[in-house]
Amino acid sequence: MDKSFPDTAGAIVALNTWAERAGLSPCTLWRWRKKGWLTVCNIAGRLYLTATDLAEFEERLKRGDFAQQHKTPARKAHK
Repeated sequence: MDKSFPDTAGAIVALNTWAERAGLSPCTLWRWRKKGWLTVCNIAGRLYLTATDLAEFEERLKRGDFAQQHKTPARKAHK
């Protein structure tokens, strides 16, 4: 019996590899994960993104789901 599996190359990518390619810092990834914007899976202590989760994130990004009003910080008066 031949057990052939579909080609899953690219089905998952290590979170740190994706971050390096995207130019993102570990702090940014942590914040996005904490807010629930990025869904990752833990495999043997390493974090990975699935192709499905990555596609969903990119679709939400295109829709502007993460956009917020820019807030200019208040300036302190000089004495």
